[in-house]
Amino acid sequence: MAKAAKAVKDEPDQQDDASQTDSTKQAQSVEFSEAVGGEAVGAGASLDILLDMNVPVTIAIGQTEIPVRRLLQLGPGSVLKLGKPIDEPVDLYLRDTKFATGSVVVVDGRFAVKITQILGLGDSAANTVEA
Repeated sequence: MAKAAKAVKDEPDQQDDASQTDSTKQAQSVEFSEAVGGEAVGAGASLDILLDMNVPVTIAIGQTEIPVRRLLQLGPGSVLKLGKPIDEPVDLYLRDTKFATGSVVVVDGRFAVKITQILGLGDSAANTVEA
């Protein structure tokens, strides 16, 4: 025990020596070449590049839980009930964040979603789309 206490006691002295060594290091000056003028970048730069980016939107129309035995029995023509009424709103997600709700519609023979509310914009009455 006495040896362990002595070893612990010696460590702070070693740390003090290391801090003294660090304090004697000198800073070196560095010269950088001047930047050539060009288009503005940073906060004031044009956001056009962002406006043309594609972002994945996920629409959750429902979910269900089934036993693995039933999952293995699924095949072409199988039907899974989602447990959500057809007239209930669907949720729209950007990555894992819900940003809107809507309703499923058919446009030109394809499924589509009509956005009915954008979330997170304050007053819910102000951001509800009127039909």
